[in-house]
Amino acid sequence: MALPFLPGYSPNSRLGKERFHKSQHFNYNNGVPLLVGSEKPGIGGEPLVGQKIKPKHSVYPKGQGSSMPSWVAFDKKTLCFEAYFQENVTDAQNETYRIRKCKIYFYLEDDTIQVVEPEFKNCGIPQGTLICRHRIPLPPPNNNQFYNVYHFNLNQQMVLYSRTFTLTNCDPFTRNFLTRLGVILNDPAPVPEDPYSSLREQLDKNMNPLRPYERCDTLKQFLDNDRKVLRFYCLWDDTESVFGDPRELVLYYFLADDTIEIHEMFYPNSGRDASPKFLRRGKLPKRPPAQMKQPGEITERTVLNVFASKNQGERYMLDNLQTGAVHEEFYKDHDLVIGGEVNVWGRRVIITDCDDFTKDYYRSNYGIEDFTPVQYKAPPDPIPQKPPRLVPPYNGFGSEEDSLSSCQGLLLRPPRKDFNKFMEKDSCGMESNVLNFRAKMVTSDAVDRERVFIISFYLCNDSISVLEPPQRNSGVLGGKFLERGRVKKPGQELFKKELSEYFTAQDLYVGAILCISGKNFQLVAADEYTFNYMEKHAEEFPKANMGSILSKLRSVPEEKQSEIRKFVALSDPTSTGFIAYESFRNLLMDLDCGLSEHEVLVLCRRFSERTQPDVDAGLMLAVAQDFLRKKHFEEIPDMARAFTHRDRHNAGRLPTKETRTVCKAFQLPLPENLLGGLLSKFSDGDEIDYHAFLAGINWIENPAPPVMPSDVLKFCVNVGFDANGATVKNVNYTALLQDVFSFPSNNADPTTATST
Repeated sequence: MALPFLPGYSPNSRLGKERFHKSQHFNYNNGVPLLVGSEKPGIGGEPLVGQKIKPKHSVYPKGQGSSMPSWVAFDKKTLCFEAYFQENVTDAQNETYRIRKCKIYFYLEDDTIQVVEPEFKNCGIPQGTLICRHRIPLPPPNNNQFYNVYHFNLNQQMVLYSRTFTLTNCDPFTRNFLTRLGVILNDPAPVPEDPYSSLREQLDKNMNPLRPYERCDTLKQFLDNDRKVLRFYCLWDDTESVFGDPRELVLYYFLADDTIEIHEMFYPNSGRDASPKFLRRGKLPKRPPAQMKQPGEITERTVLNVFASKNQGERYMLDNLQTGAVHEEFYKDHDLVIGGEVNVWGRRVIITDCDDFTKDYYRSNYGIEDFTPVQYKAPPDPIPQKPPRLVPPYNGFGSEEDSLSSCQGLLLRPPRKDFNKFMEKDSCGMESNVLNFRAKMVTSDAVDRERVFIISFYLCNDSISVLEPPQRNSGVLGGKFLERGRVKKPGQELFKKELSEYFTAQDLYVGAILCISGKNFQLVAADEYTFNYMEKHAEEFPKANMGSILSKLRSVPEEKQSEIRKFVALSDPTSTGFIAYESFRNLLMDLDCGLSEHEVLVLCRRFSERTQPDVDAGLMLAVAQDFLRKKHFEEIPDMARAFTHRDRHNAGRLPTKETRTVCKAFQLPLPENLLGGLLSKFSDGDEIDYHAFLAGINWIENPAPPVMPSDVLKFCVNVGFDANGATVKNVNYTALLQDVFSFPSNNADPTTATST
């Protein structure tokens, strides 16, 4: 009798349980997230009614080692088994069953199986992949499980989709893998004989002839040597005949079928009609017969008449002994050598030379290394040397290059310029590619000695310009001293045949003396850009090569090295590690080690305490307003609106790059160095107060006092020497002597040298 469904009479299934969560649809299997699917358990992870929970881990034992998933550990590892299955044949008269051989592949990475049957020609049944690669379930009632590696063994049967396969053998990898896994493999099983296959083999044997036929198979030779031809250069001496002369021939030997073809070489105006071929392609006999055979006299096979009867008919058979065969010797590749003779149907042809392919062929196949050609021609007459073209001397009209180009052809062409050098060394952005030097005139005139010149060398075309800045109360008007152009070196003849030599960039350095327009100029200083450019391209400028300078200093004798050490010790009594530039310069110039003024400057710049003098912001604004006033620049309000448009946060500040972009967009007529200096004055970090910048350059509302022409010229020529550039004041002799002479340091904490 059942208990009534009342409180206290029904059992509570939740008693003793602590987990009441809803099971999720995803789970981890061997470290790989997978969808659970129909195997999802019930509330709290308990299986549902009739549900069997599969083991979470693989059938492989979990050993010690890397915890890589199976699809990584067993990637590209496959077990291969040889198998067969028996197929019933109900609609054939000659067979009732058929044995079909196949291969079973088991992929270890995902336990998938693939069954492939090898294809046979004219089998009449579909073959190939019988079962595509996938996981195959076990036969019922265990069809909820799949085949794994432990289900495979030799000499046992497997049911794959109601078809029984018998495993007969496996490859060495499979045998080794299963043995290491602990599987005891059975002995290989034999494959039963297939009745239909035996019948087919018997039919094939019956189709073979009982008498042995002669088989001449040249297919392999054709496939290996097709399109490979040996070429020889030959000579046929036909001078004994009437109007005969030596004939040059080209012999082609075809390796595919051992045939020979000969062509004749015809030169222009030889007096002969060009024939297509000297000898058509075919096998060339070594001993040609005196009389040509008629067609049918020579055959490949000989037929013997056994007997002829009226009742039984005629019977024939092949002559296997080849009693009446005619054997002929033909030229082969080993018969053709340089210097040898070839009998071309009674004509004596001498092989004189061959091409490179033929040489490689004989070198690799026969080991021949001597390919000296046969000389049959007289050596050609030496080619007379072309007499040198005499160039008239320069006549003074135009440039020397232009006058020389008019002598090189009938069509007058302008002299070619080095366009690549122009594109590489032309001014681009902040790189001006102009070397600026300050110079003074070398003369006995007291007035000219005080004059200051700025010599600019343009690297794009090796041109030079000389500018004289105006000086107050000098009595000399400043301005352009020499128009930009190339300058010839002194001491050259004017009217000569050779081109003149011009000053190059390597000829300009501090301390050099240049003769320009009959005046001698000594270069006494250079701007910062010039020093930096020459030091950066030290391989082009020997005077700025630090390695060459240090090697000259290391060549100083040891006596003078001790004098240098005593001098720097006396000049620096407090042991600061620094010495005045002038004192150190005088010391190096007195050493007589071949250092020039420029090399001394480069050395001191390397080991120096560099200072950047400050420029008056008021002077820069006054010069900028002077430039804008002269150019009638009145677009400052438009620039203010452009700055406001770019300032999206209304902070009154913009990055330096955007500020420069707006100035370039409005074509602000200021020199590059002046614009950069103004932006640096109004910058606060990486941002600029554009309101203060515009107010400073507004020459209409906030006019500045007038400036002198010399102040304007400082920014106009874009050079900076002593006043505007970085100067060398003190030299870190401690680091210098340590690098050059390996002297130990005497002070406790010397200041390290800064970079240039």
